[in-house]
Amino acid sequence: WTSPKCPSWRCLCSQDDYMEALARLHLTVTRAYKVNTDINFEVFIHKVDGLSDDHKIETQRDIHQRANDDLADAGLEKIHLSFYLTSIYDHSIFEAFSKVVQKLIPQLPTLENLLNIFISNSGIEKAFLFDVVSKIYIATDSTPVDMQTYELCCDMIDVVIDISCIYGLKEDGAGTPYDKESTAIIKLNNTTVLYLKEVTKFLALVCFVREESFERKGLIDYNFHCFRKAIHEVFEVRMKVVKSRKVQNRLQKKKGATPNGTPRVPL
Repeated sequence: WTSPKCPSWRCLCSQDDYMEALARLHLTVTRAYKVNTDINFEVFIHKVDGLSDDHKIETQRDIHQRANDDLADAGLEKIHLSFYLTSIYDHSIFEAFSKVVQKLIPQLPTLENLLNIFISNSGIEKAFLFDVVSKIYIATDSTPVDMQTYELCCDMIDVVIDISCIYGLKEDGAGTPYDKESTAIIKLNNTTVLYLKEVTKFLALVCFVREESFERKGLIDYNFHCFRKAIHEVFEVRMKVVKSRKVQNRLQKKKGATPNGTPRVPL
């Protein structure tokens, strides 16, 4: 909670009396803010599956208003709370975590720009960059995200991993169900093609393509090769920066000590 890039979140149950939860939220937020004024606060309003759409919006508005009023009464108007409606019975919890995680990725604008360039030059409708294990998308293009589209992407990743675990491993169980050769094509009954390609050992690109556009698969694959190379370069730059900072920190520590390890004392 003391990291400026580490979010703090609380879950409120929308189907219960959330007054006590709001009080705990206020206590958590005020204490955390005293430790670190740069902290991000993410609030999940959980168990919304039993509510109508109108009731969901009304509940979120009421919780948002009450939480901000409590902060204003405490003189903490500068604190910003982000609210998400979530449930375990759909993919809303994954989408909410996706939006939270994206706030922690410094390369997000670059990733979004690369996705926009990729889809505009490939005739692709929508593209996501997924973390394969968690099924959180760390980036997508600038077009709006539809929940049904996101759910189809998650289902596709599950299918790929499940089938790979059955048919992709060796007889002795060696290997991994997801590697640089991982790819999948699923044709839907609405003239849309789902296309998955491995980007890194942790990331996968999942695209929505019209059948007529997918006929130019060679162009899409070439553009994907360029996109994949650019993604690797983005994260390589990040790793170089991290390593450079570590080296600088070590050098600074060494400058503050004599060869025998005792601190230098200025004369």
